[in-house]
Amino acid sequence: MTQLFKTPTATAVIIANMVGTGVFTSLGFQLVDIQSPFAILLLWLIGGIIAFCGALCYSELAASLPRSGGEYHFISRIFHPSAGFVSGWISATVGFAAPSALVALTFGNYLAAIWPTLNPQTCALALLAIITIVHSIKRSSSGQFQTLFTLIKVVLILGFCASALALAPSLQSISFAPQISDSQLMGTAAFAVSLIYVNYAYTGWNAVTYLSSEIENPQRNIPISLLLGTIVVVILYLLLNGSFLLLAPMEDLQGKVEIGYIAAKAAYGEGGAMIMACILAILLISTVSAMLMAGPRVLQVIGQDYPLFKKLGQTNKQGIPSIAIIVQAIVTALFIVSASFESILIFAGFTLSLNSVLTVIGLLVIRRREPELARPFKMPFFPIPAVVYLSLMLWSLSYIAIYKTQQVYMSAVLIVIGFGFYWLTKRIQSGQRES
Repeated sequence: MTQLFKTPTATAVIIANMVGTGVFTSLGFQLVDIQSPFAILLLWLIGGIIAFCGALCYSELAASLPRSGGEYHFISRIFHPSAGFVSGWISATVGFAAPSALVALTFGNYLAAIWPTLNPQTCALALLAIITIVHSIKRSSSGQFQTLFTLIKVVLILGFCASALALAPSLQSISFAPQISDSQLMGTAAFAVSLIYVNYAYTGWNAVTYLSSEIENPQRNIPISLLLGTIVVVILYLLLNGSFLLLAPMEDLQGKVEIGYIAAKAAYGEGGAMIMACILAILLISTVSAMLMAGPRVLQVIGQDYPLFKKLGQTNKQGIPSIAIIVQAIVTALFIVSASFESILIFAGFTLSLNSVLTVIGLLVIRRREPELARPFKMPFFPIPAVVYLSLMLWSLSYIAIYKTQQVYMSAVLIVIGFGFYWLTKRIQSGQRES
């Protein structure tokens, strides 16, 4: 009998997918235009509200339409297979490969900061290879690996916040209480653009829906893991960003990427900063692992639905889509080797947000179109969470469209290519049937 992932593993996948490079790099970009501690934490709280509302929507969809594939499955089922195919195309190319490559490279950079003789790309590729082997062989080892490293991640983050604040020679004299000037920031372009970085940091709250078919009792456990994982991450993000602001002067953090390192240096000194670099490297292991668990499941269901890609749908004796995992790892490795993808992070966030927005709209559509559909989990206070999610996401996306037009063009090109692949796939399959 195939062993299924349990709730702790599902929750670990969500937490690990979300807590990656975003929370350790975003604050510096936000401080360029916003120097209010209250506004900064409000940004992270709003991002958490968006993620939680999205998790409520996805919980209902995953419980009523339990199959792996995430947005690919939902959008195909609700709208049209072509839209679902493009969604899966986006997830496979941008959604998992590029971010996991960035995380792996960040892992390598942190190790290189400790041991300068190490090559970051080599470290990243070695980590990718090890995790690929772990996830390709046995489901139980895969789940245990993910749960263990996610637990280590949570403990280390909480330990850093507590110890740094306790051991720092002095804390910054800032106040997290709202000021009169803060009201002027709300609704501005700076606030909306900063929310883009926050939303990227929260990306991954929907990760467990990509492997719904492999979750034990998915109608019950997926909503639990989605909501629990999101709540845990919101708390961790507020604690981390509050700690960063208390530990280091804003001018030292402003515009910088290595936020965790700067905050640790202020708290522990140079030696402590090196230890923090090691800790951050360990934290990133579970993020790469979680992405390599979730992403290949999209390729798997595409392989099950389209004969042209049937190899991707094959599983080993453990029920693991090992070929899809290897393909995902190869794509990720190509990003690592090229090391030219960092400029597409906002583009990736924008494109993935379009995916999730269409999915939440799909929830509203299927509620109206199929009222008799069995819904083991029904979103409370319907449709308020969906409306909140769509309103905040569309507001943020509109600012990307205005101020980051290049990323919008890149997204449009990727979507057109996805539809082109769908058309080509259908033509080839049609020709095979006729012959």
